[in-house]
Amino acid sequence: MKKVNIAGIIPVLAAFFVMGFCDIVGITSDYVQRTFGWSSTMTGFVPSMVFIWFLFLGIPVGNLMNRWGRKRTVLLGMAVTVVGMFLPLVSFSGATCIAAYVLLGMGNAVLQVSLNPLLGNLVRDGRILASCMTAGQVIKAISSLVGPEIVLLAVLRFGPGQWYCCFPILGLVTLLFALWLLATPITRETTSTNRLSFAASLSLLRNHRILLLFPGIFFVVGVDVSINYIGSKLMVARFDWPLERAKFVPQVYFLCRTAGALIGTLLLARIPALSYYRIHIVASLVPMAGLIFWTQNPTANLVCVGAVGFLVSSIFSVIYSLAFEQEPARMNEISGLMITAVAGGGVVTPVIGYAIDRSGVTGGLVVILLCLLYLVFCAFAVGRGTHTASGAGRS
Repeated sequence: MKKVNIAGIIPVLAAFFVMGFCDIVGITSDYVQRTFGWSSTMTGFVPSMVFIWFLFLGIPVGNLMNRWGRKRTVLLGMAVTVVGMFLPLVSFSGATCIAAYVLLGMGNAVLQVSLNPLLGNLVRDGRILASCMTAGQVIKAISSLVGPEIVLLAVLRFGPGQWYCCFPILGLVTLLFALWLLATPITRETTSTNRLSFAASLSLLRNHRILLLFPGIFFVVGVDVSINYIGSKLMVARFDWPLERAKFVPQVYFLCRTAGALIGTLLLARIPALSYYRIHIVASLVPMAGLIFWTQNPTANLVCVGAVGFLVSSIFSVIYSLAFEQEPARMNEISGLMITAVAGGGVVTPVIGYAIDRSGVTGGLVVILLCLLYLVFCAFAVGRGTHTASGAGRS
């Protein structure tokens, strides 16, 4: 039996590039704050508009995917993204801006649930599947790195007042990739005739390892989105950098995260995933502490931002793959359940925004440190009984 469908894998991996578009919420939140005069607390809800939909859509989409089919579910997510990205061209206002973020988040939630399982339709060998999932994570990381460049391109071409022109650029890319996937024949998976319920998906939490890993996804996404969100604000507040210069900070973060994902792909093929998780998450506490206490040197702060991105870059993939291994026959349900926890990206940032208003950027950094401390606890509490894995992409 042919284990790999190369012609089908490439357009599916291209869809992972679309998933990275949600990370523009970090760099664009500053433009939203400036355009509409919002406080830091209010601006902290901008990522919530994107990531809160994982909480509401993760499990239902994971369950309905059995009826719709994985490919159709991916295409649905891309279609919703396209609509959201072209919406600001119709009429730009605070309301349409919020609607664009909401549709971006909804489409991204659907993609996150369905893309990794769709790879399972094309790859039969377990080790190759894990490698493809990790490749998807790298592609998403590259997208996250390119996203700020697209925003800056729109600002340079159309002016700071029309920064939202980055949205239709992303919409056009999504549309092209969707048409490519639509034209690619992919054999539909065999689905169960049993009806899946919300309660049945939640029953997965009876597995104590999945119960530990579920909030792990919540907090690792919270760290990822929060560093992206607070990075530019950190340099503006501490070193009086102009906003245009501060936009360099998310790029440093995403560049280091991309490098970390590439190196993680190699390391996870050679060492146990749980060992990788433990080493990297403990090491991430060092640069995080540096950001909190080392307040006088902008270069040191940039290095610490990049180091956090590098060290946590593959933690999502490890947690995700460890969860898959607990109940491999329930992949759709696990995908929906774990992706629900991606809502952490929308829950943590309002807390950080409030902390910034109350205590400055250092208060926001302390919130991120607390997220990392749970991830350290999870790494050692999961226990030796968990199987190792070579990684899975952030889906």
